[in-house]
Parts: sequence; C-alpha cells; structure tokens
Amino acid sequence: VIQLGPVLFVCLGIFVIVGAGNAVNLTDGLDGLAIVPVMIAASAFGVIAYLVGNKIFADYLQIHFVPGAGELAVVCGALLGSGLGFLWFNAPPAMIFMGDTGSLALGGALGSIAVAVKHEIVLAIVGGLFVLETVSVIVQVLSFKLTGKRVFRMAPLHHHFEQKGWAEPTVVVRFWIIAVILALIGLTTL
Repeated sequence: VIQLGPVLFVCLGIFVIVGAGNAVNLTDGLDGLAIVPVMIAASAFGVIAYLVGNKIFADYLQIHFVPGAGELAVVCGALLGSGLGFLWFNAPPAMIFMGDTGSLALGGALGSIAVAVKHEIVLAIVGGLFVLETVSVIVQVLSFKLTGKRVFRMAPLHHHFEQKGWAEPTVVVRFWIIAVILALIGLTTL
C-alpha cells in the first residue's frame, strides 16, 4: 500500500470515482453491454472486499487489512442482484435503458468500493474493459484534433466493431468474455 497524505488520497479518490463513473457511461452504448461487466466487476470486488475486511484472510494473503470493508461485499452483492434484474429487461432487444443516471451511479459505486478497500489499481484491471472504451474515445478525439484523422471508424470501441460489420450480440458477448478474463486477472493480484 502506497501511503498518501490526506490531500493526495482525496484527490486520488475523486479521480477514481469520477473516472469509473464516466468509463461505465461511455461503455453503455449497446443493449446489455455495460451491465454485465459491472456485475462481473462487482462480483470481483465483493470477493476483494470480503478478503480485505477479514483480518485472517488479509494476513494470510499479505494484503492491507481494512476494518469494516467486508461489509462492502453486501453492497457488491446488491449490485450483482439488481444488475441481474435489470439485465432481464435490458437484454436485446432492450425494453428499458440504463442512461446516464444508471451508468454514472454504477461506475461511481465501483470506484467508491475500490477506494474504500484500497484497491484502486485493481479496479483498472478488473474494469479494464471500461478503461479500454475510455482510452478509445481519448485517442480518437486527440487524433482527430491533432491530425484530422480518425484512428477508429467510430468511438467508443464497441461502435468501431459494429462499423466493421460485427453484429451487436457478437460485440456484446465478446466484450463480456473480455470482462470475465480481466476480472480473473484482477483477482490473481491478491
């Protein structure tokens, strides 16, 4: 654990929470695309929160013990359960949509949990799909502003693959697979 002063820790926390919220918001562009990776990340952080909040497991895994963090596993379980209920109606063809309010809140919740359990860098791994989508937008905007040329056919990245001819369900399921792999990689950091 890198020891930051209170001011730097608050700045880092704000960056992680706002960044996570916006990253999930950018990912929410196809039916079911954002909610499943959020549920996968919530599941991974539920495990992390439980382990970090349990003194015996934290000592055994040689990770920083955060008293009371185990309670966040319940919040992660609630995110997973509510995500399953939402997915029932958001699966293609979607009958309801998440919108900015839902995606910003879910991303902010993941960011808040990561800050609370002191695993902010692990969020960048577990939520690597969200990072990838965000980086694709940043690269596209910078490239167009500086050179007048686009790197991707369309940003965020999921729309690039749609423009290349991939069917929407193909893009969504492949991104889900990537999210599972990244969550497993993030859990191996323990």
